Amino acid sequence: MFVAEMVAGVAGGSKALQADALDFLGDSANYAINLGVAGMALAWRARAALMKGATLAALGLYVLAITVWAIWNGKTPQAEVMGIVGVVALIANAGVAVMLYRYRSGDANMRSVWICSRNDAIGNIAVVLAAAGVFGTGTAWPDLIVAGIMAGLGISGGTQIIMQARRELTAQNVSYTVAAE
Repeated sequence: MFVAEMVAGVAGGSKALQADALDFLGDSANYAINLGVAGMALAWRARAALMKGATLAALGLYVLAITVWAIWNGKTPQAEVMGIVGVVALIANAGVAVMLYRYRSGDANMRSVWICSRNDAIGNIAVVLAAAGVFGTGTAWPDLIVAGIMAGLGISGGTQIIMQARRELTAQNVSYTVAAE
């Protein structure tokens, strides 16, 4: 979905689709990291969550930057492309979010999976609404507003993950870095 959504976002001129595509990429890495640390001690899972939180926040900052740039330099995106791709992505992400719902209050590592999946479903709904807004207004503003909101979700979600992971490491009196061990 990352590749399909990124291609559609670039071709259709939608910053919201590009933001959602980057979120898909981040989630793919998130799931791979989770599988890698699933059986490890809480400290290692928390360190992995720190890295994932920082990456999610960085992607959010990038989306914010391209959105601000597009305010002055962007064009009106293709609403039809946004809508079709947004609905397909929503179906994929809603299924994943439903499967992961029970992990929403687990350790930082598991919670990060839930937060990413929740953000994806919310982002897809927002992209579909932005597509309707672009179609109805003929302007890029609905797309840019949704991209800005998605950037905020990424920054906020990343911050939440980092804070919980740091609390878990502090509670175990464990260093944040491997080098300190």
